[in-house]
Amino acid sequence: MALALLFSGQGAQHVGMGSSLYAASPAARTLYDEAGEVLGWNLAKISFEGPEAELMETKVCQPALYVHGLALLAAIREIKGDSFQPDQALGLSLGELTAYAAAGVFDFASGLRVVAERARLMQEACEHTDGGMAAIVGQDRAVVVALCHEFDVEAANFNGPGQIIISGEKTRIDAAVAAAKGRGMKKVMPLKVAGAYHSRLMEPARAAFTAFLATVPFAPPRFAVFTNTTGAAIADPAAIKAALGQQIVSSVLWEDCLRSAHSAGAKEFWELGPGGVLGGLVRRTNRHWLAKSFSEMADLKAIG
Repeated sequence: MALALLFSGQGAQHVGMGSSLYAASPAARTLYDEAGEVLGWNLAKISFEGPEAELMETKVCQPALYVHGLALLAAIREIKGDSFQPDQALGLSLGELTAYAAAGVFDFASGLRVVAERARLMQEACEHTDGGMAAIVGQDRAVVVALCHEFDVEAANFNGPGQIIISGEKTRIDAAVAAAKGRGMKKVMPLKVAGAYHSRLMEPARAAFTAFLATVPFAPPRFAVFTNTTGAAIADPAAIKAALGQQIVSSVLWEDCLRSAHSAGAKEFWELGPGGVLGGLVRRTNRHWLAKSFSEMADLKAIG
């Protein structure tokens, strides 16, 4: 039975995540300790104790989610043995980098430096723009895409059937939200975010991140990883770098990634991250697909 791992994106984080992994798994503890050395600040302390406002910052939560996802994978390997090998991996936005680390495209420390630079550049872009995002639920893609064109904003995430996020300048997002509600779209919700992720407002971050990636060695993945930019699996290191740069300003085609993974043989999806959101999106995409969510040590007892 082909197994696909799912890794979380920004927004899934919460204070306390990973604390039970650190307490009970030597392998997870090693990663958290190494992360502090690589970053030069105590990621474990902020992840486990907060304050929440600090954990929510882009430059903090992206590394925190990356480490949490790989700490879960390390704990699973302690339980199932080092030979444990999934067949596929995919991650939502930031989680795509975690997926590549899981697949051996770069080692833990190198990937953490990549994530930290991505987070720094995206936070900087947020601080220099006035962006916003909103969720639109229950509408077809074509309807939302037409709305985006009308108000000159962008579709940032196609998370699942009828679950789409739009992104752009805050005044334009506010106008699009008002128009959508006026047209009878019942579930239209502005999101509390620092900026307009996956839109053209992130272009300065894309350009700088692409240049940074050129300095980092990448290897071909040991198993299939699906890119958010197209929904397809890519294996060439140069193509992976190009996709990771483009991903910062392009739509996250998460539903497409899930469908591609299933078409390529995935029969079970394991979410390694907080919140259970990705498992829910699997079931939203197809209620017959098997999805399990793992966030803390108690969840891992089921796979012993």
